Amino acid sequence: MSRGMKVGLTLGILVLAGGGFAAFKIRQKKHAGVEVRMEQVGRRDLVSAVTASGKIEPKTSVDISADITGRIVKIAVREGDLVKKGQFLIQIDPAQYQAAVSRAEGVVASTQATMLQTRASRDQAERAWRRARDLSQAGANLIAPAAVEDYKTALDVAQATYEATGAQLSQSRASLQEARDNLAKTRLVSPISGRVTRLAVEEGEVAVPGTFSKETGLLMTVADLSVILAKVQVDETDVVRLTPDDSVEVTIDAYQDTTFVGRVTRVSHSAQLTPTQTSSGSNDRAVDFDVEITLQDPPEDIRPDLSCTARVVTDTRSSALSIPIIALTVRDHERVPNENTPPADTLKPKRRNREAEGVFVVRDGVATFRPVKVGIAGDEYFEVLDGVRDGETIVGGTYQAIRDLKDGDRVRQADTTKTESAAS
Repeated sequence: MSRGMKVGLTLGILVLAGGGFAAFKIRQKKHAGVEVRMEQVGRRDLVSAVTASGKIEPKTSVDISADITGRIVKIAVREGDLVKKGQFLIQIDPAQYQAAVSRAEGVVASTQATMLQTRASRDQAERAWRRARDLSQAGANLIAPAAVEDYKTALDVAQATYEATGAQLSQSRASLQEARDNLAKTRLVSPISGRVTRLAVEEGEVAVPGTFSKETGLLMTVADLSVILAKVQVDETDVVRLTPDDSVEVTIDAYQDTTFVGRVTRVSHSAQLTPTQTSSGSNDRAVDFDVEITLQDPPEDIRPDLSCTARVVTDTRSSALSIPIIALTVRDHERVPNENTPPADTLKPKRRNREAEGVFVVRDGVATFRPVKVGIAGDEYFEVLDGVRDGETIVGGTYQAIRDLKDGDRVRQADTTKTESAAS
């Protein structure tokens, strides 16, 4: 045999041996099973909670705006100042409104004088008519009937003039009261006790009524910070789990490493619809509900509009049978006889299988899908109501392994030391 043939034969043997070894390793690995993280079904204390974000707001907050137009000549407070109810805040130039009061007072005085004149004329006309009437009744020839009618007409005219003047007097008095009210509106005082949380104007600016825009007429905001709310928006799928007086843990971004306690005091019955951009580019409407949480012992220096996150505890379980949330998966599950299904030939093919939530139970190295019924969800575990028993071994991870796992696959415990070293 030539040297070349020997070399070729040797290479061929090596290739066949390598291929056989590789096939052996593949079969060995397949027989060993899929690497998974296994856990035992056990009992744990579970807390079900809803998490939502929002802002800090005072329970009572008053926006102060002008009811009249005028230049601001004095601002007596600064943003952040504490004020009491009735305390002077802002002075609007009262000159034109004082002049309006003076004019209205003059009109009232003039109308009152006219009122006295018309009353005197009416009384005189009444006396003349009575004399003429008495003479007419005493004798037909003492006064002409036409003269009596003239006196009666004069009395009616005087009475009407007097009543018209009275109406003018009432109108002028109303105008005077309106002018005085407008003058009083030039001096703004605090409607509540609290803190000035916003000052939107400066001296010299013109205050205008916010007829068409609230922001246009806003001068300042006074808030009562004795009762602080965390107002959050909760998704429609979670809001049905909330009830008034639920316990809440609130974290405020401005106060790191500090958790505040509160209670749910109001759950809105109407939704806030906000547009959201989806991955396909279409605009959907997110359905959220406003939830108010009253904080207990808020910090003294807290401010409105601070961002916060609320964790509302909706339910608790003590020593509940539980499985990891990551272990729960969905598979097409074939109906079995003990599920009280009709004979297979009476079912249409598309209805023989149905999707079911469940876990992979491990026995003798084989993973078998088993439907389960779950209850409340904690942070990491589901409560199990039916389907598994305490102490049974299930596939608890990883997510990728559970997603690719099939009913009847062989599995083996993953090397946790490698996972921990890779994570570190």
